[in-house]
Amino acid sequence: MDLQTVKLMALYNSSANTRMNEIIRGISDEQWNRDFMGYFRSIKALCNHLYIADYVWLKRFAGLRNFRYMGNELFSTNINFGMVVLSSIIDYLDKRKMLDNIINHFAEELTIKGIESVLEYKDSGGNDHTRNFGGLVLHMFNHQTHHRAMISLYLENQGIDNDYNSIFDILGELKK
Repeated sequence: MDLQTVKLMALYNSSANTRMNEIIRGISDEQWNRDFMGYFRSIKALCNHLYIADYVWLKRFAGLRNFRYMGNELFSTNINFGMVVLSSIIDYLDKRKMLDNIINHFAEELTIKGIESVLEYKDSGGNDHTRNFGGLVLHMFNHQTHHRAMISLYLENQGIDNDYNSIFDILGELKK
């Protein structure tokens, strides 16, 4: 793992979320809440899960050192898995945009020393873990991609065309 890869993944994450959210902005409440009988049963449930997972990872990452993003008022609250933190599509769109900005700032703050470090943290079940920090950052971004693909499938099942998950479009945007 290197810093350029982290920056690329942060840019890709926010770009793909922005494109996906342009589509989500146009769906109805019925489409947002439609039950697909998956583990995450609706687009709303998937978006809620992604938001909480990113929030939880960012809080865990602060165990490595004091990142500036932790000064954001968002982190004065306590959000956990199982909570529903999105009241509507508009609420989600606003919160997601803010969180993606925080993630981009986080990527800019990282150092090689940090990427190569290990992080000790507790998972949501209280279990202790010690993992490579760069690998955990990559996991956070991979998790986003995985669930955006599920959202894509849920949209397709409702007849909504979408093609927002390509990293190819943003490769040229990353500074060398």
